[in-house]
Amino acid sequence: MLKKRKSWLDAEKLAEEENVVSFHPRNMNSFYAWDDDVLVLNILGTPSAKKDAIGKPKGNQLKVSVTAAPVGGRATDYMVRWLTKEFGTNKNNIEVVFGRMNVNKQLRIKSPTKLPRVIAKLEEKNL
Repeated sequence: MLKKRKSWLDAEKLAEEENVVSFHPRNMNSFYAWDDDVLVLNILGTPSAKKDAIGKPKGNQLKVSVTAAPVGGRATDYMVRWLTKEFGTNKNNIEVVFGRMNVNKQLRIKSPTKLPRVIAKLEEKNL
């Protein structure tokens, strides 16, 4: 049985139905954006790294490395669990919009209580 791939058109239709703003990575000026209390984050993932780490921005993506192997989306699942600690939230508050089986991902993090240093620095500049 073939699985239907999510396209941007499907994501935009879903966003309209649920009154959620759709953030296309090419249209974003930064690797992150706020949608009310939801942090939208574009990620360039690196699986099978030596250590888990949040790196520097690369264009409109944030580099995130994880030690998990890229087998069947497990690296993304591990990344979500690891990022819960970095953002001070729980797993249910992080949604993978696209890219579960790809290095290019977009996450929506609802009400993060902590921000990693790279985001916190930019937030301070914007105040």
